[in-house]
Amino acid sequence: MSTSVLLSLCSVPDRETGLRLAQQLVEQRLAACVSLSAPVTSIYRWQGKLETAEELQMLIKTTTKQYPAMEAAIRASHPYELPEIIAVPVESGLDDYLNWVEQCTTIE
Repeated sequence: MSTSVLLSLCSVPDRETGLRLAQQLVEQRLAACVSLSAPVTSIYRWQGKLETAEELQMLIKTTTKQYPAMEAAIRASHPYELPEIIAVPVESGLDDYLNWVEQCTTIE
């Protein structure tokens, strides 16, 4: 059973940024829920250099319909020059939860 629900990932440099972005996305109905992880260590290559950073991961529950606006909102407010914004389709899940995500992201 395929759904229109997406799980989007976005790393942020600190809790304050994550809370601000999460609140914005939920208030604007661009996400039903955003969970912030404990700090994680990210290792990546940026501008030719190997970098290591402590970040938090945002787990954003949204829909394919709201994804473009969600991405635009993150890009407009994110402190990184190139923020990680990845979306993975949710193939299946608890029907009541998936319906809740759809309801919470529907703008009336």
